[in-house]
Amino acid sequence: MYLEIVSPEATLFAGEVTSVTVPGVNGEFQMLNNHEPIISLLQEGNVKVDGNISVDEEFASKFSKDSDGKTILPISSGTVEMKDNKVIVLAD
Repeated sequence: MYLEIVSPEATLFAGEVTSVTVPGVNGEFQMLNNHEPIISLLQEGNVKVDGNISVDEEFASKFSKDSDGKTILPISSGTVEMKDNKVIVLAD
């Protein structure tokens, strides 16, 4: 599936991923390939991305890796939309 992570400053990441886990206001949830369409508000927490991804050097300092090898982006709030195997995270 295709993921875009967009902040007010720039598009932080765009590319193919295996899964995305986000901090929804009603709890953390994960989206996999062919997930049903969804729109949700996000709260403070971590966006966790699984897959062989590379982040532009300009934004690499915003991301880290966890012990499972997932790429982590801390956010303070935002929204997520998934439709037709495309996930867009609007993150603050």
